[in-house]
Amino acid sequence: MKYFIIAAEVSGDMHSSQLVKHIQAIDKDAVFTGVGGPALQAANVKLIFGLERVAFMGFFEVVKNIFTIWRNFKEVKNSILQTKPDRVILVDYAGFNLRIAKWCKQHHIKVAYYISPKIWAWNESRVEIIKKYVDVMLCVFPFEIPFYKKHQYTKAYFVGHPLQDSIAKIVNESSSTAKNHIALLPGSRRQEIKALLPMMLATANDFPNEKFVIAGMSAVNELYQIPLPQNVNIVYDATYDVLQHAKAAIVCSGTATLETALFSVPQVVVYKTSWINYQIGKRLAKVRFISLPNLIVDNLLVKELIQDDCTKENCSQALQLLLQQQSTDFYASLQAKMQRPTLTDSGAQLIVRL
Repeated sequence: MKYFIIAAEVSGDMHSSQLVKHIQAIDKDAVFTGVGGPALQAANVKLIFGLERVAFMGFFEVVKNIFTIWRNFKEVKNSILQTKPDRVILVDYAGFNLRIAKWCKQHHIKVAYYISPKIWAWNESRVEIIKKYVDVMLCVFPFEIPFYKKHQYTKAYFVGHPLQDSIAKIVNESSSTAKNHIALLPGSRRQEIKALLPMMLATANDFPNEKFVIAGMSAVNELYQIPLPQNVNIVYDATYDVLQHAKAAIVCSGTATLETALFSVPQVVVYKTSWINYQIGKRLAKVRFISLPNLIVDNLLVKELIQDDCTKENCSQALQLLLQQQSTDFYASLQAKMQRPTLTDSGAQLIVRL
């Protein structure tokens, strides 16, 4: 069969590439076209354009790039009409993908959604759009299934988080690993790195006897070309290696918080955005926490420093507490919540059988 996939963020690109490989193992004649990044391209997906044209974060950035977004819609629709896919697979990125879902249903194309939009956090009314236009929803968090059932949507399935398998394999294959540094994960987007990296480096200055390692991204290496404290190094495109050797971490809110937890690294979660984005976001948010570990266990498992609380002083204090603790089961409650139901079909099987 022919498939069209849209993964518009770095994490979505990585996670959906594994889904593509599983589909290819089931459907030997699978042909993929779509939007994504290097991971999807490596999985033999023919990209019509890459992440650089879709990775916009925040309300102001969307408005500023509205003409690019409009062009993206046009090119995606034209490509779908030309390739005539049997399935369209949408990956997170609700603002763009839900509009594509509606358009696909108008053209009688089956729609699978992988990694549910965070409508349980804000804009809950979007569940009505999903009920109308999405044929199957593949959820990566267990708490999403009761949310959909509450709204009488019965096509949502918990298929487990792709990070669980990939990180478990790394951990199991490695021998005893020395934990000799503190990881700094300032995010994957330009705005995040600009907002958080200076604060992280200032925090490192408060711990002259500790070694810090930045998990950097070579695609935006110019953002790291600033004076680094003597106890700080940077490693590019090797986040998992950085986490594997970390005894603690300071992490930008997002998928990296779950990755850090699955490596069993105690963490402080930080986040800061523009004043207008924060004011709008906090009025829309319907959740108690912003980090995935806290959302999954529905409790304050890791410290969150958001916006005005995201200071060097607060971060240093939280990090000091982490370094002093001796707990060996920091994430036991999270691991219990993330256990997959043994009889759940894989996402690939659900899509192929759709």
